[in-house]
Amino acid sequence: RRAGPDDLWLHAVDAPGSHVVILSGGRPVPEAVLLRAAQLAAEHSAARDEAGVLVAYTRRRYVRPIRGGRPGMVTYRREKTIRVRMSD
Repeated sequence: RRAGPDDLWLHAVDAPGSHVVILSGGRPVPEAVLLRAAQLAAEHSAARDEAGVLVAYTRRRYVRPIRGGRPGMVTYRREKTIRVRMSD
């Protein structure tokens, strides 16, 4: 609810879990910030025990709830992905 249309939204691919939002307002995001946000999304997902987790990110404007879906079920487009390694 707090994310604006140009903020970045991140979520682990094909794994239930929390999403992460970077309040960027459309401004460029440093790679270190993007990587840390992706790590948080991976850590708070069902894939947290995997060696590496693929995390999708896109602008919030491209995320939509699935009509008739359970709470938290969304679809998104124009995404990019980043793979994060999970550490012990």
